[in-house]
Amino acid sequence: MQIATFPTAELAAAHVAGLVVDLLRGRPDAVLGLPAGNTPLPVYTELIRRRRAGEVSFARARAFILDEYLGLPPDHPATFRRMTSEAFFDHVDFQAGYARAPEIGAGDPKLEATHYEARIVAAGGLDLALLGIGSNGHIAFNEPGATFDSRSRVITLADDTRRALLPSFGAEPVPTQAITMGIGTILDARRCVLIAFGAGKADIVARAIEGPATAQVPASSLQIHPDALVVLDEAAASRLTPSQP
Repeated sequence: MQIATFPTAELAAAHVAGLVVDLLRGRPDAVLGLPAGNTPLPVYTELIRRRRAGEVSFARARAFILDEYLGLPPDHPATFRRMTSEAFFDHVDFQAGYARAPEIGAGDPKLEATHYEARIVAAGGLDLALLGIGSNGHIAFNEPGATFDSRSRVITLADDTRRALLPSFGAEPVPTQAITMGIGTILDARRCVLIAFGAGKADIVARAIEGPATAQVPASSLQIHPDALVVLDEAAASRLTPSQP
């Protein structure tokens, strides 16, 4: 596991966007695993800017969103498909059908999770998985206790995860279940890049990087990946053990 720390989230996000651009220049048909939420927004903003500047194209690339709520109508503004489309997909040149999310309108969510895993495999697997980290250490929606060989599946959201999601739903109830890529699915990616910004992530980042690799901190699974990079701003890195000169 490598760690890159930048003075600000904006500089960190620009670095991550550069990694995506470099990947697509070398492999235009790369397959990306992409998160929703607030953390990746500065990365998406920079990728949109670089697309408009003609520095990169997504026309041959494919993308799979890491996870999606169950129990919401497909057009609900809080779905990860809609959030990611509005923040990113709608502003770049992915071909129709090349940016995918689990189909939450499917009649059998467990079967849809199996099909989603199969779609990722059929695409050749992920070239790069871009990841955030939850306050309890989850990556995608793999909550504490998820095994490192888990595949895409239906999960029950942890109570602390649902509390953290309250601002996205206001007076509406937060979903209790989701479909998520498994940790094993993510670890099969040829490269994993985890991003975390802000002091609120400092404690869990330190546990994931410097603590043992354990199912109780799902992000710690990246310690066993052969090409994992953690990109932080200084606030998120503030609880890491200082490097020795």
